[in-house]
Amino acid sequence: MGEISGEWEPDDAERRAAWELYVELATRISVVPLRTGEGSVREALTSMYSLFATIRDILKRYGPDVASAGGPDRVSFGVLAVTVLNNALRPTLSKWHPRLAVWESTLVPGRPLIDHENAWPEIDAFRADLEALRLVLRQMADVLGDVAGAADLIRVSETVPLQMAKQPEPRGQADQ
Repeated sequence: MGEISGEWEPDDAERRAAWELYVELATRISVVPLRTGEGSVREALTSMYSLFATIRDILKRYGPDVASAGGPDRVSFGVLAVTVLNNALRPTLSKWHPRLAVWESTLVPGRPLIDHENAWPEIDAFRADLEALRLVLRQMADVLGDVAGAADLIRVSETVPLQMAKQPEPRGQADQ
């Protein structure tokens, strides 16, 4: 994955941690494209920020079992998670959080926040960086899903059309 390479032979603790983080990634904006004019950049940034805390929590909960020491060719859940935190999430958050906060401070009372966000001169650059981060997180999610032995819930949710569930016929009517 990206700059991380090596052999990973996950144990049960790593598989469980992989599943937890996979669920977090698959159910957030983190792996879904934020198209121009869609959504709130503040909400996307906040979701990424909360992901940082979630990853930290998973690492603390599972402890050193998910960060086994090994040679330079050995990968563990801990190595993968901390590398993504420090080399992908942290730089993006450190760059864009203060810039967006400065822009938000110029909001004119009464103007809708989404209109103000969309007028941000740096919105296109932010969205480009967010898309690059999304691709890294999607790659991580794919690896974690494989390790956890899960179906590709992200791809399935992108391709399966949302259908309204059929309402069952009242009991006994179908038999008449």
